[in-house]
Amino acid sequence: MLLLFLISSVCVVANGQRMKRNAVKYGSNSTVGKTFVHDGVRLYYEVYGTGEPLLLVHGNGGSIADLSAQIAYFRTRYEVIAMDSRDQGRSGDSSSNITYEKMTDDLAALLDHLKIGPVNVLGWSDGGIEALLLGIRHPQKVKKIAAMAANLNPSDEALEPEIISLIKSMVSEMPASQRETPAGRREIKVTSMMLSEPNVQFKELQSIKAPTLILAADHDAIRVKHTVDIYLHIPNSQLVIFPGATHMIPFDDPVLFNSTVERFLRTPFRKIDMINDTVKSLEKMRVANQQ
Repeated sequence: MLLLFLISSVCVVANGQRMKRNAVKYGSNSTVGKTFVHDGVRLYYEVYGTGEPLLLVHGNGGSIADLSAQIAYFRTRYEVIAMDSRDQGRSGDSSSNITYEKMTDDLAALLDHLKIGPVNVLGWSDGGIEALLLGIRHPQKVKKIAAMAANLNPSDEALEPEIISLIKSMVSEMPASQRETPAGRREIKVTSMMLSEPNVQFKELQSIKAPTLILAADHDAIRVKHTVDIYLHIPNSQLVIFPGATHMIPFDDPVLFNSTVERFLRTPFRKIDMINDTVKSLEKMRVANQQ
């Protein structure tokens, strides 16, 4: 789901650090930034690099800039496409409530606009939810999916209770004067969404045919059991739990995160047979030990 928004004060500093590391101001690059309109909303996007297309999707209350470390890394190997979600970043505001389905359909519309696909998809947090929904709602547009820290519902079975309390306090404690500003109205709209969205059933994941990498941290805002349940319900899936890490590992350790995702994207997917593959490796080990 989450929480790039809930740590917005940290992200201000983080973005500054990223800009020092990257000469290109991802998310505010006037030389490549473009817009198109879908469902009455003006949507801002940027495209970098050449090669196999890779769609990057940011988290709640964030923007393309939050994915600077991923864009800088993957643009040397892929055609990287990134868009600010509706009511976030440089994209326009919508006239009705936000849902993950609407944002997912915005992404599908972007691919149609660019006349590109199928694409690999890497989503972080809210972006991870949208990556999974692309596989459900627009399977013909997806080649492989990597979903970092996604959740299927806003309950305490999916999210750590402290996170739910934090979201509620952010909504309830916003000063009335701030609520009436354009930024405040946008903030309330985007944050409140996390208390009622998403509403994806586990059985829906079974329709995802694209090879899928499910990622999370062992100290994530998303419960580890929920992450594992997501993995178990996707037919062609793999699972990574980063040790000693939080929801912020794409920023905190982009070398590890990016290389993990790239290995998945570049390696032909093969469904593992637990017994047969274990036995084969055991036999190889015994032969090697006898030499």
